[in-house]
Amino acid sequence: MSTTSKFNRRLGKILTQFDLVSEEALGDAMEKVTPQRSLTEVLVEGGTVEEGDILSALARETSFPPIDITKLVADEPLGEYLPEHLAKYYSVVPVAKVGRTLTLAVYDPFDIVKFDDIAMVTSCNVKPVLSTDYRIREAIPEVYNATGRRMEELLDGMGTDPELEISESGVADEELDDLSLEGGDTPVVKIVNHIIYQGIRDRASDIHIEPFDRSVRVRYRMDGVLRESVSPPTKLHSSIVSRIKIMCNLDIAERRVPQDGKFQLRVDGRQVDFRVSTLPTVHGEKVVLRILDASNLALNLDTLGFEEKCLSDIRSAINVPYGMLLVTGPTGSGKSTTLYSCVTEVMRPDDNIVTVEDPVEYQLDGVIQVPVNNKRGMTFAAALRSILRQDPDTVMIGEIRDLETVEIAIKAALTGHLVFSTLHTNDAPSTVTRMIDMGVDPFLVASATQCIAAQRLARRLCNECKRPVEGAATPEHLLELGFLESELEGLELFEAVGCGRCSNGFKGRFAILETLAMTEELRRCVISGGDALEIRDVALSQGMITLRRAALMNAMRGKTSIDEVLRVTRD
Repeated sequence: MSTTSKFNRRLGKILTQFDLVSEEALGDAMEKVTPQRSLTEVLVEGGTVEEGDILSALARETSFPPIDITKLVADEPLGEYLPEHLAKYYSVVPVAKVGRTLTLAVYDPFDIVKFDDIAMVTSCNVKPVLSTDYRIREAIPEVYNATGRRMEELLDGMGTDPELEISESGVADEELDDLSLEGGDTPVVKIVNHIIYQGIRDRASDIHIEPFDRSVRVRYRMDGVLRESVSPPTKLHSSIVSRIKIMCNLDIAERRVPQDGKFQLRVDGRQVDFRVSTLPTVHGEKVVLRILDASNLALNLDTLGFEEKCLSDIRSAINVPYGMLLVTGPTGSGKSTTLYSCVTEVMRPDDNIVTVEDPVEYQLDGVIQVPVNNKRGMTFAAALRSILRQDPDTVMIGEIRDLETVEIAIKAALTGHLVFSTLHTNDAPSTVTRMIDMGVDPFLVASATQCIAAQRLARRLCNECKRPVEGAATPEHLLELGFLESELEGLELFEAVGCGRCSNGFKGRFAILETLAMTEELRRCVISGGDALEIRDVALSQGMITLRRAALMNAMRGKTSIDEVLRVTRD
């Protein structure tokens, strides 16, 4: 039995229970119900029951309030709260959004699974209000057409377009419109401008433009989480992709294979770099733009939010004349920012600092930066060999990916060079065993390594709207999370709420760090063949602060929430 049939039967019982319709009239109405015509429509159109009486009966049964959906204010950005294809699929209409609470007009208040799905997609708590199915069908086009009109109004009010520099295309210092698909002030140019502007304004790290059967979804990654925005018209998707390809000097005729490119934009007197990736899908090409805004880059170790011991371990490692500092963690955990900050800290006029990166994300004055080009044989290993012949004092390697690169890096660290690099591992102790598994002698790992830091980025609670957690967890649960028994008395934890100044209760991110400083005892453990657990135990006995512990310390300060702690330290 379909969910619609179940609802019709349940509605019929409610109406007869409140004496709004007789059993005989209900039976006649049920015979006229079709997939295109619901029981509500049959009863109202036939004059058997008033629409208001049906909603009143449902409200008394469910305690959900009814709403006159015809009085929705179409000028509000209601369509931004839920994608149009989901509104049609679930037969709901967004009514309002306050903080993390999304109010939806629904006709079937008994479909709990639907509310759970929407809550998961929107990261909001769903608050249902009652309407009828045919009113919802009528409201959806009006709400989402209003959203489209709002986008046009936003585009019309954008003002002067930003100046554009396109690397490797021979076109520089051009106005954005001068590179339009057909010339002139086209809607496609305005939409692309608006999408880019919004990403820069909201300090997003990535912009996703995703095609579906009947819609185009635009999402921005802000503080590590994707947030949906106004969707452009579906018919313009191909033109939007082509416009972005032209900006990157990519082949607009090739739509069957992935392409990568880049361009530069000058906004408010500063240069913003974009890396672009296209990917063919069943409904067209998905485009992801990575925003590399140097103005958002805090190249100062003191501003990254490290614990004092972790900061001390990092500084001790970079203030020696030789050795290796490794920063580990998943993609997007801030490893490059930490390494750039380390490079900035050790920069002196009498030092030769060289980096090899894939690609060069941010350009640093006074630093020689070498981009990897695998197609031309400029791999990390090849570039590193050449760099070591350039008399460097400090070398930064974007990423250690293979045995050849790690062997050269270790030899450089052992022959008087300071080496910074990244590696993909879950925590600091497992980085040691990872290098040994790659084929490096344990003695070399122990001798060359000064410090290993595992890093994550956690979202910072908005100070304007955060609130204390009600109904605190049991002491047993808190101890299980990693709190110390001495910390439980008077412990106050906070949770995200959401307001107009933040994104779902969070505003900005900070780094949490786990540092393993290579002491003599740890070196002996590594050389003797200790596994990751043994190395971890030795490090903990010497005061290592784990990722979980660092996150909990920030939760106790009210800087983040326990939910966020568990999200970023679930490994």
